[in-house]
Amino acid sequence: MAGHSLRYAVNLSLLFRELPLRERPAAARDAGFDAAEFWWPFSEAVPSDGDVDAFVRAVADSGLQLVGLNFFAGDMAGGDRGIVSVPGRSAEFRDNVDVAVGIGERLGCRAFNALYGNRLGGDDAAQDEAAVENLAGAAEAAARMGGTVLVEPVSGAPHYPLRTAAEAVGVLDRVRTATGVTNLGLLADLYHLAVNGEDLDRVIDTHADRIAHVQIADAPGRHEPGTGTLDLDGCLRSLQDGGYTGWVALEYHPSGSTSDGLRWLPRERRASA
Repeated sequence: MAGHSLRYAVNLSLLFRELPLRERPAAARDAGFDAAEFWWPFSEAVPSDGDVDAFVRAVADSGLQLVGLNFFAGDMAGGDRGIVSVPGRSAEFRDNVDVAVGIGERLGCRAFNALYGNRLGGDDAAQDEAAVENLAGAAEAAARMGGTVLVEPVSGAPHYPLRTAAEAVGVLDRVRTATGVTNLGLLADLYHLAVNGEDLDRVIDTHADRIAHVQIADAPGRHEPGTGTLDLDGCLRSLQDGGYTGWVALEYHPSGSTSDGLRWLPRERRASA
């Protein structure tokens, strides 16, 4: 893959799934990584203090740096893709922001992914208004510890309205115009963008200054680099050339075991330093 200055993080909601979630950080560290990200690791927006403490302890004890955490996104298995734009769940989202940012403060995580939410088939404008308010509130909470809220185009969810980088950047701009809040960024998941028909080179050229976090998987299949047709190496090189210095998270389903799915990345390049 591209130059050795890239910093890789492993997504522990998709990799090392052969292990219980709380055992994955130590396994990732043993595999040579020193940074990780998670989707929301609980089934509810506001888990018990004991569950939060156990998660924080598992990450802290492993020595991994947590570099990305999703806000609660609803029932993902049931088709939900976030609650940011669901007006009736704004209070639930605000409560979740407090928990997520609290975890970030304890573990030094400063990037929080806010999945926008599916269209509900009613008043789209009301959903977008709720999203502006909720994203601004989340960003203001994250700003207290130097954090950034991420907005992501997603594939495979027919009612999710943000499919292109331009659509996600449009949300960032709406929040900034309406509220003055600026600590939001584009999460460029190269897999989702490619599956949605985006020209990845054009996305990088056009939106390099808005990209705050990167995730990779090959397509088709959403497996490790080298299993599909995407020029991920070229994309990462373009990101570097454009000045990107953030994290590149491995967010894919290994085509075999996790160890098999990591063979493309030499062990000496898995740590960030």
